[in-house]
Amino acid sequence: MPTLTAPWIQRGDLARLVAALGPGNARYVGGAVRDTLLGLPVKDIDMATLLRPEAVVERLKAAEIRSVPTGIEHGTVTAVLPGGPVEITTLRHDVATDGRRATVAFATDWREDAARRDFTINALYADPTDGTLHDWFGGLADLDARRVRFIGDARQRIREDHLRILRYFRFQARFGSTPADAEAEAACAELAATLKGLSRERVGMEMMNLLGLPDPAPTVARMVELGVLPVILPEAAPDALAALVAAERAQGVAPDPIRRLAALLPPQPPLAEQVASRFRLSAAQKKRLAMAAARGSEQGEPRALAYRLGREGALDRLLIAGHDVSSLSDWQIPPLPLKGGDVVARGVGAGPEVARILRRVEDVWIAEGFPEAERVVELLGQVLAERSE
Repeated sequence: MPTLTAPWIQRGDLARLVAALGPGNARYVGGAVRDTLLGLPVKDIDMATLLRPEAVVERLKAAEIRSVPTGIEHGTVTAVLPGGPVEITTLRHDVATDGRRATVAFATDWREDAARRDFTINALYADPTDGTLHDWFGGLADLDARRVRFIGDARQRIREDHLRILRYFRFQARFGSTPADAEAEAACAELAATLKGLSRERVGMEMMNLLGLPDPAPTVARMVELGVLPVILPEAAPDALAALVAAERAQGVAPDPIRRLAALLPPQPPLAEQVASRFRLSAAQKKRLAMAAARGSEQGEPRALAYRLGREGALDRLLIAGHDVSSLSDWQIPPLPLKGGDVVARGVGAGPEVARILRRVEDVWIAEGFPEAERVVELLGQVLAERSE
């Protein structure tokens, strides 16, 4: 029988947690198992348990392990361990679903708990004592084939939770190969309109997670072909995203979901703000998206643009336009080595004229490539001389 082996399984704090829960009462499940089998770093550890949440709390307390009732009404308790938190969730089965939320009941059957999960690769369980893997739906074979497949009937899984459409494409972008699972794609296309009933926060978060992956461009293009993306982002132009991803990769720039969302949108700041509101992005993200949408030809020196817009804003515009950003890689934006007091000290009365002179000096300083303070003093003298002529 296949087993799970990884350094993280040997952690002492996890052994203490398993002992507190009791023999046979808990198994690792989900992303930690999947990513370990794929040789990927494990970020979060989840466990499923036969114990009711109140029993989990009692046992952790007896073992002097701090717990937090992060979702106790749904059966989830978080154990706070030195090596990182572990979410422990009581086995469950769905009682009723409406596509947005589920009413669940606690269960005692491992297979029943697995059956309510979304994809086969997320329904792999591992015994914490010997690493024995439990796979009821072919998840191991799907991992080997890099196939993202719904458990059971794909349409039924989506009707239970409409967000699974977007989760499917995110998992396809991260783990899947081509051709994709035909049943999954057909179900997503058929039920795409159900995405309209989801909260904007959930849709926005899922889209940001997708766009933050190394190369979501082929998957986003497929979402357009299947009529899925137009439901939530009808303005999208997938070709621009592919060009941006290529530019990021060629220039060694890390993926950024806001920049990629900007690339999907036409250069129209009001539209960008509407999309930011639709996806319930933060005020800072909304401002950045609108700034990227105000892009034009982006001619000129990248450092000058970075000084005007900030490093992040300049990278967004330059990369979307396909320009070289290597000059920004190790460059720190300098402050103008001139203050209003320096201008007043040269005999200019305090007021709007000081600001005008500072702006004039700053413009020349930027155009000359940010020279040192000595040159700025010369520039101030030149501007003052022009003013007196």
